[in-house]
Amino acid sequence: MQLNWPGCRNVRDIGGLPTSDGGVVREGVLIRADNLHFLNPSGVEAVRRAGVSRILDLRGEEELRLFPSPFANDPVAVQMPLQDPADPPHGQDTIVGACIDMLDRHPELFAAAVLAIAEAPDGPVVVHCHGGKDRTGMMVALALSVAGVPEDEIIADYFLTKENLAGWMAEQLAAEPDESLHPEMIEFRDTRAESLVAILAHLGTRYGGPEAYLRHGGLTPYQLKLLRDRLRP
Repeated sequence: MQLNWPGCRNVRDIGGLPTSDGGVVREGVLIRADNLHFLNPSGVEAVRRAGVSRILDLRGEEELRLFPSPFANDPVAVQMPLQDPADPPHGQDTIVGACIDMLDRHPELFAAAVLAIAEAPDGPVVVHCHGGKDRTGMMVALALSVAGVPEDEIIADYFLTKENLAGWMAEQLAAEPDESLHPEMIEFRDTRAESLVAILAHLGTRYGGPEAYLRHGGLTPYQLKLLRDRLRP
């Protein structure tokens, strides 16, 4: 369900997605978003009205400095970057390669972020990065997989971001006069369903699937059950 948080472009409650056993994901539990830095005062108030209990910010230190969150000093905000500042540049020429590199380097960071969702106080948890696309997309995909949402539904939810960010993508391309840079911008800033397909395939081949990947990152069966119970009625 799309949410109207003025200033942000890509906010939605993932509640209502079906699970493979005939259930649904609870509404008002997990919200995916783009950069909350863009919220105007009405948008900040909308977040407050939603009763958000935790804001999980997946961005790194440089992003936090350039685009500070209006909730930076709020107790609900938790910084959980998915990369280490000491990591070498990923050196990948595709978004899929960059995401897989991130997953393979730091399963413990992804597992810790998932646990931060599972153990949050009662109320909606917001997960966001900059565009709400790749890092947020991977985190939400991991959580939905644990909840039992079929892969095609996870991919369909991920692909909704393309429409939400289409205007922003057009603005960024129009602002860059050097058209030779446009293919790389599109590669890393556009949203394609096949990207998540490839990422999930990698998790299946290398680790045995998203849940096995999170166990590899350190989550226990009990912690995975906590997440499942939070997302399911």
